[in-house]
Amino acid sequence: MSTAPVSPTRVSAAARLERLPFSGYHKLIFFIIAIAFFFDSVDLGMMTFVLGSIKAEFGLSNAATGLVASASFFGMALGAAAAGLLADRFGRRPVFQWSMVLWGAASYLCSTAQSVDALIAYRVLLGIGMGMEFPIAQTLLSEFVPTAKRGRLIALMDGFWPLGFITAGIFAYFVLPQFGWRTVFALLAIPAVFVLAVRRFVPESPRWLEHAGRLAQADAVMQRIEAKVMHSAGVTTLPPPSALVGAMPARRQDALREICSGVYRRRTTMVWLLWFFALLGFYGLTSWLGALLQQAGFALTQSVLYTVLISLGGVPGFLCAAWLVESWGRKPTCIAALIGGAVMAYAYGQSALYGGSIGLLIGTGLAMQFFLFGMWAVLYTYTPELYGTGVRATGSGLASAVGRVGSLIGPYAVGVVLPTFGQGGVFTLGAMSFGVAAFAVWLLGIETKGVTLEALSSAAEPDAAAP
Repeated sequence: MSTAPVSPTRVSAAARLERLPFSGYHKLIFFIIAIAFFFDSVDLGMMTFVLGSIKAEFGLSNAATGLVASASFFGMALGAAAAGLLADRFGRRPVFQWSMVLWGAASYLCSTAQSVDALIAYRVLLGIGMGMEFPIAQTLLSEFVPTAKRGRLIALMDGFWPLGFITAGIFAYFVLPQFGWRTVFALLAIPAVFVLAVRRFVPESPRWLEHAGRLAQADAVMQRIEAKVMHSAGVTTLPPPSALVGAMPARRQDALREICSGVYRRRTTMVWLLWFFALLGFYGLTSWLGALLQQAGFALTQSVLYTVLISLGGVPGFLCAAWLVESWGRKPTCIAALIGGAVMAYAYGQSALYGGSIGLLIGTGLAMQFFLFGMWAVLYTYTPELYGTGVRATGSGLASAVGRVGSLIGPYAVGVVLPTFGQGGVFTLGAMSFGVAAFAVWLLGIETKGVTLEALSSAAEPDAAAP
């Protein structure tokens, strides 16, 4: 679709959105998107708790078990790459909705799998749905929220990922021993009906509508948003739009080429390295936590309980990151979270290797998850801010897709490394991955705190090595 010229007298959607007072309407949009993100996170995190049971039922080797754990990440790579391109072409809202339908249907199919091959196929399909949902959620929320609240709210949205992971563990603790992993997957398909709430309450991004040349629709959506904000905020007038916030310029080339050229080239290189190595390390470790504890001699219920306890460290982790991204900045918070995660992953591996006490194992695990879930909060805040409206979903989706390649490799690599180097080698591999990601951000990253999306998309490349 060609982009219609914007009248010089017309106020851009970005300027109108940025002048809105933060209100209950913004909170409603946040909670709807975050809850959808939460349900997806429960489904994704559940593999950590059911992997040991799947391995036992089918009599799988470590390498084959790693392949099962990696299957959904292969689908997520496909889904993330496709979702970004589709969302920049057809809009954020329809892609977001269809992603929920897809992962709900695929979760039910997983419960019916009678062979490993069928389970892997369904996990790939499930991964496509989840891979579509995650980057579109962060893109959609970033385009609704004013600059002053953007970083904190997106970081808090990502906090629903550790909450989803913990919920998955609690759910598995009560359901898995009694009813088995198939019932777990069948029940996880039910939350997909939440798509009805998205259809009713979440509009299309007016920033995207304007960029696509659908100016009348953008204005109509903005009028409804402004009316709802005034009602929820209890005001009768709104501040005048700032002349400093303009509309995004029309795209000059296709989205894929644009994110790999000009001002975006260094940002894309950085964010691809960040996502690849961060997710390789995170999922390589997290997907195996329960199975590694079972292999160390803990019973199924014990391994689930300890994994949930360790994951509780993620709650203060993402809350701390949500505060730091606005008070300290995206770049230093990201580096600190990655380095902290690397140090504590290595410490956790050493405590497991040398037979540390349960208290030491849980303590180092809590610290590890504190930093790693803080890392996730920064990742989802930082990534969509690096790209303009016309390529934001594509940039976020492809970064996520590259990360999913890392997350696909991670669990399988653990299955290969474990027999030779043991648990200490597994966590050393994770620590090294986080270290490489931190170095990429330090060398190539930019700071985006307090800058409007439109300014970030057209600004000259700042000193990348600056903190």
